[in-house]
Amino acid sequence: MKRTLIATTTLLALGACSYPTEVLRSYSESGSIADGGNFGNSTMNNTQIMTGEKSYAVNLSNRFSREVDNTVNFAFNSSRLDATAVNVLRRQAHFIRQFPEVRFRVYGHTDAVGSNGYNKRLGLARANAVVNFFATQGISRSRLEAVVSYGETQPLVVTQGRERRNRRTVTEVSGFVQSHPIIMDGKYAEVVHREYVQSAEPQTTLQIVDTGETVVAE
Repeated sequence: MKRTLIATTTLLALGACSYPTEVLRSYSESGSIADGGNFGNSTMNNTQIMTGEKSYAVNLSNRFSREVDNTVNFAFNSSRLDATAVNVLRRQAHFIRQFPEVRFRVYGHTDAVGSNGYNKRLGLARANAVVNFFATQGISRSRLEAVVSYGETQPLVVTQGRERRNRRTVTEVSGFVQSHPIIMDGKYAEVVHREYVQSAEPQTTLQIVDTGETVVAE
């Protein structure tokens, strides 16, 4: 009995000693848990843009889709903009006006009801409706590089019936007015300067006044 107890205690002790050894073998760099693998990405991204490795247009297109809903939907067999579509397009237009050096493209789509030829024309009518609205918002038609109709060929929901989500237009960044985004002409420099100044604006107008006795917030 005594020998069995001693043997069991020895095995437990050996097991306890071996566990930290395994932990020490599976180490990682200091700070890796806090970093999450993204440390240095901002510098790398800036370098890639300046060297032309990463397209500024792609980044702006991603930003556009994040900040603004790039899609509007239509009623069946219609190219009329309803109140919801107008609200979305106003936000799109506000974004587009901030970047006078950028071109945009509008794609028109339909559901599968009707002939392919008819839907091609309907998709184009929807895209033109969006372009016409942008014109009323002070955006030059020359900045809308192309108006494209895919008709029924690119559905979001595959169905032969009526599907509102397929009856849509999509607005996307397509390129630049100038041949290269890094050329610091007047318009592009103005955009960069404006965003730089806005990024430095304080988040609050709260001011701290030191009266000598107590600190008062105004």
